Parts: sequence; C-alpha cells; structure tokens
Amino acid sequence: MVLAQVHAVPDIAAAFDTDAAVLVRAAGGDRRAFEQIYRRHSGWVFGLCLRLAGQRELAEDCTQETFVAAWRGLSGFERRSKFSTWLHRIAVNSVLSRRRRAGESDLSERDDNGAEPLTAPGCVDAAGHVDLERAIAGLPPGARDVLVLVGIYGYSHDEAAAMLDVAAGTCKAQLHRARALLSARLNLNEKTS
Repeated sequence: MVLAQVHAVPDIAAAFDTDAAVLVRAAGGDRRAFEQIYRRHSGWVFGLCLRLAGQRELAEDCTQETFVAAWRGLSGFERRSKFSTWLHRIAVNSVLSRRRRAGESDLSERDDNGAEPLTAPGCVDAAGHVDLERAIAGLPPGARDVLVLVGIYGYSHDEAAAMLDVAAGTCKAQLHRARALLSARLNLNEKTS
C-alpha cells in the first residue's frame, strides 16, 4: 500500500513571529496591516481548524471566528507568548467552543452508537492510497485534538493539555489512543485492499 503524500508542517512559529512591525500597526487599528496578517496566516489557521474540526465548513467558520477574535483582541496582546501561540490558542478555542455549542464532548470515548469507531470511510482509494487527513478527521474528537496539536504541530503534552483544558496525563493517553486507532484503521484498510 502506498501512502498519499502528507504535507509537512513547516516552522510556522518563525513565520508568525517575523511580523513585529505589522503587528504593531494592526494593534493600532491599521486594517491593511491586519489584512496582511490574515493573508499570511489564514492558510495555517484554516489547516489547524480543519484538522481539529474534521469538517471543511466548520473549519471555515472557525477560521473566520479566529481572525475576528484576533482583530478584537490584538490591542491587548501583551507579547508574553509568541503571536503564533496566541493565534493558535484562539483557533483551538474556536473549534472547541463550536463543539460545545453543538453538544459534542471534547474527549468523547465512543461514537454515536456507543462503539469505538474502527474505520474511517473513504480512507483508501481504488489504487490503495491512504488519505491520512481523512483518517485523522475520522478519529474521535479528543484523540484527534491531541494528535493534531502534539503529533502534527509539535506542541508539548503540557502545552496541548493547557489548550484543551485537560490534564497532561489525559493528553498522553489520548495521543496513545489516536495512534492506536490510526494504526488499526491502516492495518484494517490494508487487509481490505
């Protein structure tokens, strides 16, 4: 089986934090400077929201909410943390807030039928290529959140736990669970190919 190409996540923190002059202008109310920030970073924020939400429409809404909240809060950004961390935290909070409003548990253990999902429909195409993004989107929310933050974006367990408002031990357990579920899905899909 051949894995579909997975796009590596570059050092986005460096890209985010080279914007000091633009950030100062945007914090002062300069809309063009904020538009520049949006153009530079909306793709990364959308990618994070898409991976966390698992649904394109929800990710688009959360991306928009993230930048609206960033615009409103930029004058209060104290630079005690990196801009990238601050913006990522807003994006994560946007996705989690949407889930809570929809009544979806952040760290749900089971799917709607009470069983742990073992397959993600459509993860393997006719040629045997695996759509890893779709497999990740098919994970339960808690496992997906931790896999995205720790496994893809490189946050520490403590940082991810703080973003998700859970204990670091829960974060570690969810990462283990996410990896096991992905492994089971990929092995299951190999047998059906």
